[in-house]
Amino acid sequence: MKLDNHAAADGNAGTHATHEALKVTINDGLAILSIERPEKRNALTLAMWRGIATIMADLDAREDVRVIALTGSGASFSAGADIAEFATVRANPEQVVVYEQAVDACCDAIENVSKPTIAAINGFCMGGALNVAMACDFRYAVPAALLSIPAARLSIVYGLKGTRRLFALVGVSNAKRVLFAGQAVDATEGYRIGLVDEVAEDVMAATRTAAAVLADNAPLSISGAKTILNKLASADPTLTEAAVQELVDHAAESEDYAEGRRAFGEKRRPVFRGR
Repeated sequence: MKLDNHAAADGNAGTHATHEALKVTINDGLAILSIERPEKRNALTLAMWRGIATIMADLDAREDVRVIALTGSGASFSAGADIAEFATVRANPEQVVVYEQAVDACCDAIENVSKPTIAAINGFCMGGALNVAMACDFRYAVPAALLSIPAARLSIVYGLKGTRRLFALVGVSNAKRVLFAGQAVDATEGYRIGLVDEVAEDVMAATRTAAAVLADNAPLSISGAKTILNKLASADPTLTEAAVQELVDHAAESEDYAEGRRAFGEKRRPVFRGR
C-alpha cells in the first residue's frame, strides 16, 4: 500500500491513508497509525495484521517520518485478534500456522522499523494487540487502560516472539503472572512491572511531546542504537562486534555527523536528515 499526500487543514504537511480500517496521518515528522474499528473495539482481522506490516514498511522508507505512533480510535487501543473470524481463517492447524505467521510478520515489522515507535494506549489492549504494543519502543497509556494476554482462557499458547517481548519488558515472574492468570492489569500496575513506560491522562499529547524530542535527534544514532538494543534483548547471534562496527562507521561517515559537528561549533541546533 502506498501513502498519498494531501494538504492538512491546519496548513502543515499531512498524509492520510486508509487500508482495511487502518488510517495514517503524518504531521511534523510524526506518523500516527490508527486502528479504525471502534464498533469491534478495534479487533484486528487477518487482513489488518498484513496491512500494518505493509504500512510500517512504507513509513520506514519515508524521509518525512521521524517517529511512528500506533493507537486506536474510540475507547480502545485494540481488543486483539478478531476471534469472530477464527472459524474461517484459523480453523485448522494449517490455518493457525498461516495466521501466526501474519501476526509475527506484523509485530516484527513494528519492532524492526528503523524509527522510534510509541504505542498510545487509550483503553483495552488485549492479546495480540499487546504484542503489537510490546513491539513498539515505548508504551504510553491512559490511567484507565487495561492490558492483558488472555491466551490461557482460550487454550492458546502465546508464541515465542511475543513471549520474548513480554519477558524482556517485565521479567520471568511477572511474565508468568500475565500469561498464567490471563487477567488484565491497569496502567498503574503495568507501569510498576515495566509493561508501561508512562501513564498520562492525554496519551496523544504525551506521545506528541515525546515525538518532538525524538524527531530532533539524529536518525542514524537512534536506528543504530535500536538495532543493537533489540538484538541484545533477543540474544540475536548476528550481533557481532563487526556488525556493530558497521553501524558505528555508517554514522561516522554520514552527512549528519558532519552537520552535528558544524552545529556544535556554530552554537545552533543541528538539522539532521538521516543520511
